[in-house]
Amino acid sequence: MSETITPAISERICKHMNKDHCDAVLFYAQVYGNITDAETAQMLSIDPQGMDLAVEKLGESQTIRIPFERTLESAKDAHNILVEMLKVNQTTP
Repeated sequence: MSETITPAISERICKHMNKDHCDAVLFYAQVYGNITDAETAQMLSIDPQGMDLAVEKLGESQTIRIPFERTLESAKDAHNILVEMLKVNQTTP
């Protein structure tokens, strides 16, 4: 069984995404947050229902909530859904 998404797991996932996958986090803000002109984005937290991002555009910051299509059961589910969400980029013209 995989680990549940505790605050410590959320922090670990956010650090990893912000450090190694900042382009993906920006993509989530632009596509799923409907902020097409977002310049930067950081993942603030992730939980079984969604993720919170800090988004900057035109020098202004805002926090947005992006809900998931399904409730996550584990940290492994978080990985899977984040990858699935990126695949939209490959199928969109």
